[in-house]
Amino acid sequence: MKKLNSAYSKLIGLVFVLCFSNAAFAEDCYRGTLDKQYCDRDRNQVADLPLDPAEWVNPDTIIFSYTPVEDPAIYAKVWDGFIKHMSEVTGKKVVFFPVQSYAAQYEAMRSGRLHIAGVNTGGNPVAVSCAGLVPFAMMASKDGSFGYEMEIIVPMGSDIKSPADIKGRTLAFTSPTSNSGNKAPSALLKSEFGLVKDVDFKTVFSGKHDNSVLGIANKDYEVAAIANSVMNRMFDRKVVDPGSVMSIYKSATFPTTGYGHAHNLHPEVAAKIKQAFFTFKWEGSELQKEFKKEGRFVGIHHKSDWAVIRKIDTANGVSYDCK
Repeated sequence: MKKLNSAYSKLIGLVFVLCFSNAAFAEDCYRGTLDKQYCDRDRNQVADLPLDPAEWVNPDTIIFSYTPVEDPAIYAKVWDGFIKHMSEVTGKKVVFFPVQSYAAQYEAMRSGRLHIAGVNTGGNPVAVSCAGLVPFAMMASKDGSFGYEMEIIVPMGSDIKSPADIKGRTLAFTSPTSNSGNKAPSALLKSEFGLVKDVDFKTVFSGKHDNSVLGIANKDYEVAAIANSVMNRMFDRKVVDPGSVMSIYKSATFPTTGYGHAHNLHPEVAAKIKQAFFTFKWEGSELQKEFKKEGRFVGIHHKSDWAVIRKIDTANGVSYDCK
């Protein structure tokens, strides 16, 4: 009977320990803005690797996508050399996945169909919170400088000469999650010029930055807010004549596209992916031909480097709704 009582006591003790551990873990699973399926135990504002190794993903084929701001067919070729380099470094097959929308990119990573993504500036906090993106790199010039500006553009010869003239007009944004294509101009027009979107001016969404630039060049739009890095590449490719576009506003510099991996990638795979980014040789590459101002990848920290973007979101009343 004593032995039975002793065994029973040990069982009760084990149950207590397990319950206490689970409760402690639940308290330890801080999330902040992250969706309920993620944890941020170190509070660096990105999802942590799952504690259970059984949940780590070690894919035979690594899927990579670039932010859908321009023609996917063009960028499949631009990234081809980089994809081959990553395949050599990781020892795995790597495939470029040409997503057609921001939402499709986030959902692909959230559902496990995408392992690495270059996510636009404004979309990074959304992808981090809702899709488990762990940003780690960004393009920079050889001296380490980086960034782009939001510009508000109009067709050359337009009677809109300054942001104040936008009142009563229709402004083309790119997408709701875009920093330079919606969030930043919305906040800046309100704070600097007292113009509230959908109150003082009408809005439409073009879907992509290149659509907005082309729309201005072809006079399909009255005024548009865009990332000048995209516009300048279109000028360089002679897709758009610089003489057909006039800028009426230029913002401070923002961080550019952030590259990250899925939060549940096996740490050895994630390490190899980072190695591929930071050892890629730009000289003579298609990436260098397309991104003329850049010459390397540099490390980033989402918590600090994207603080200004989160402030813009706060000013706009944006919450990272993961429904």
